[in-house]
Amino acid sequence: MPISHGDQLFNLIQSLTKAEKRTFKLYTKRLNKDSDPKFIQLFDILDKQKNYQEDLIYKRFHKLSKVQLSNLKRHLYTQILISLRLIHINKNIDIQIREQLDFARILYGKGLYLQSLKLLDRIKTLAENTHQDFLLMEIYEFQKLIESRHITRSRKVKNKMEKLIEESEHRAEISLNTAKLTNLKLKIHGLYIQRGHIRDEKDRQELKNYFTRELTHIQVDPLTFFEKIYYYQSHVWYYYILLDFVRCYVNAAKWVDQFNHDPDMKMKDPDLYMRGMHYELTTLFNLHCYPDFKRTLGIFERFEAEHASDFNTTSEVICFLYLYTAKLNDHFITGTFAEGINEVDRLMEKLELYDPHLDQHQILVFYYKIAWMYFGNGDYSRSLDYLNRIIYLDVGHLREDIQIYSRLLSLIAHYELKNFQFLEYQIPSVLRFMSKLEDQNVVQKETLSLLNRLLYKPADECKDEIRKFYKRVDKLSHNVTDQKSFVYLDILTWLESKMGEKSLQEVIREKFATHQTTYVKSLIEAL
Repeated sequence: MPISHGDQLFNLIQSLTKAEKRTFKLYTKRLNKDSDPKFIQLFDILDKQKNYQEDLIYKRFHKLSKVQLSNLKRHLYTQILISLRLIHINKNIDIQIREQLDFARILYGKGLYLQSLKLLDRIKTLAENTHQDFLLMEIYEFQKLIESRHITRSRKVKNKMEKLIEESEHRAEISLNTAKLTNLKLKIHGLYIQRGHIRDEKDRQELKNYFTRELTHIQVDPLTFFEKIYYYQSHVWYYYILLDFVRCYVNAAKWVDQFNHDPDMKMKDPDLYMRGMHYELTTLFNLHCYPDFKRTLGIFERFEAEHASDFNTTSEVICFLYLYTAKLNDHFITGTFAEGINEVDRLMEKLELYDPHLDQHQILVFYYKIAWMYFGNGDYSRSLDYLNRIIYLDVGHLREDIQIYSRLLSLIAHYELKNFQFLEYQIPSVLRFMSKLEDQNVVQKETLSLLNRLLYKPADECKDEIRKFYKRVDKLSHNVTDQKSFVYLDILTWLESKMGEKSLQEVIREKFATHQTTYVKSLIEAL
């Protein structure tokens, strides 16, 4: 097993829990009862290190060449994975089925064809019940291989071969359909990570044409468990990019309902279940359907409380990302920024803990939400601390939308702090930055223009300028292609706070208290 970087083995060892390390030691002792082989010694050396230091390994093994060390690391890496497999086989149904498939191949190799077929029949039922479509395809292909090379008792059973061929063809269609659906959802999701939401009507039409064209190659009915989820998943991201949050919610709810109809699958694939709930929560947040949002958040929190002890590391990270995003959004809806700040220290601890498992996109989003939390609480300096982390993070063209909104929010924070001289220099700089990026819209440009005008207006004229700007921007908020601006930068509420001489937190709380309760069901019925 090739390892391209020396610290990959180190990272694997550092990721092990105490129980996993103990299992590894017990596993290796069974293999090497009367010796302490070099790969175990290497494990102990790396386990004690805080950072990967190869020179310490050579000090321990004086006569070890680079080639020998590479082989030793490869062997240790493999042995750790084998021991982990022993632990995780009871938690992952696909690992269990693959092990049985391996056993069937071993039996076949030993000439025990009938035993191999019997085992394949048994695991076929397990694979069907747990919706393991690709593994089912592999099982059927192996069955056909045995039947085609040997004369078995199967041909004595009426129509058994015909049923095997028919089911194999059906499974081939499912596998092809699943591959097309996963390709589609991957491409659509990639567009969102790169660009974010649609920027204009051209973007909308291009995305619509692409999605419709790709969907024509997919057989919609009947679909298996995962086919349905991938189908809904593709639609979730499609409508999310289009800012059609009602239809986005409808598909997210159908995604989650697949798990509600088959509850055992929630812990067979908790990551996919939690992703579905995340999109339910995100769309409900954007639709301001607070009762539905709180109900769904409660379901998520109960799921986490009941099953977190069984999560693997990936599930832990996903649960953290989505649950904390929802908790922060709860404070944004209700205007409880002061209470939300109490979550920040714990959030930063978690970000540090899970740092090796997070990508820059996820970090960008959290930094922006934290910055907005401090801004909403009137702590503009702390808000700038997190905005600067985004601004100085080298992420290229990743999420250009958040990069622009971070700079705009930074300018507004400096305006609140009365750093007018700094703004005189910084506004042209942000304008130059925006001109280099594709992701810019009317609201962004108008906001930049407003801040520039306010710098040179007497204080008594600023409020009138803000009122005029508010009327223009309020009209834009009803334009679908401009709605994106208000998802990430609630400029209207900030303008209302300036006109009413209130804090942003006060305005949002008043809106929340007086706003008529919206239920997502009524929005769906209005489609």
